[in-house]
Amino acid sequence: MNSILITGGAGFIGSHLTRLFVTKYPNYNIINLDALTYAGNLANLKDVANSTNYTFVKGDITDMELVKSLFDKYNFTGVLHCAAESHVDRSITDPLAFVKTNVNGTVALLQAAKDHWKGQMEGKLFYHISTDEVYGSLGADGFFTEETAYDPRSPYSASKASSDHFVRAYYHTFGLPVKISNCSNNYGPYHFPEKLIPLCIHNIINKKPLPIYGKGENVRDWLFVEDHARAIDVIFHKGRIGETYNIGGHNEWTNIALVKELCHQMDQKLGRAAGENEELITYVKDRAGHDLRYAIDSTKLKVELGWVPSLQFEEGLSKTIDWYLNNSEWLADVTSGTYQKYYEGMYG
Repeated sequence: MNSILITGGAGFIGSHLTRLFVTKYPNYNIINLDALTYAGNLANLKDVANSTNYTFVKGDITDMELVKSLFDKYNFTGVLHCAAESHVDRSITDPLAFVKTNVNGTVALLQAAKDHWKGQMEGKLFYHISTDEVYGSLGADGFFTEETAYDPRSPYSASKASSDHFVRAYYHTFGLPVKISNCSNNYGPYHFPEKLIPLCIHNIINKKPLPIYGKGENVRDWLFVEDHARAIDVIFHKGRIGETYNIGGHNEWTNIALVKELCHQMDQKLGRAAGENEELITYVKDRAGHDLRYAIDSTKLKVELGWVPSLQFEEGLSKTIDWYLNNSEWLADVTSGTYQKYYEGMYG
């Protein structure tokens, strides 16, 4: 039996990946290690919580003794490393937290895998899930490829770039079997509402201002989270050892165009007058070091492994809005207490 460790499996991307592996591979033993910080939520996995091939462990990836003990207990054949601090705004206010989790935590996992698999690397895999933000900022033209030089501009992207480098270092120095993927912005169900799309959905529902940085001209490539999980599955099972694969949604939108599309769809879904939600748009001071444009070229993934996105953005956005409207209890739970204090500190 394959025994797979998924780190951060109660988070946004991690929960979708965990659900996919638990349901698609009943002969795999899936261990979900998550510290359950503000963005980790076991409610994201209620539908698979009682599956016989699934086990949850509450713990921190920086706890080296815990990580080693899990390798000894479950004899992992693979690691899907999703756990990370991921919000750029938070990285600006607390860079050291991102160094601890994203850099130190990744190295702790790499070291545990190296020690446990020593002399028995065949059939093992350490898969590191990263971001397109490590590449820096694009102008009006061009795309990030797997050969693009790293140029991180925020503490978050710098911490992820560092973790990518450590993964490659363990591959080249110790022969650890690794794969890396760098993805574009994700959206979809179970997304903690500090990121643009779920934040705006929540605020539109409650008729609160929609904070848009600068003039809203920054461009992002949007990827439906279930498509991302499918891509990881394909790369995990069929990708080449030591390789990096970029995962993109082929959906470039300026922030302001995205928010206006969101407002338009929610006008219809909430029965509000056309343009009513757009009146909530509020421009705020631009974020420090705000990258202008991200865009992924995922040709390598398409040509080698046959993966392409299943949804265009408007359809995926509609499905996402419907999920939040139908899961108001989940949304209310995660937007209470500590999150509200953070929100007020960031956006007033």
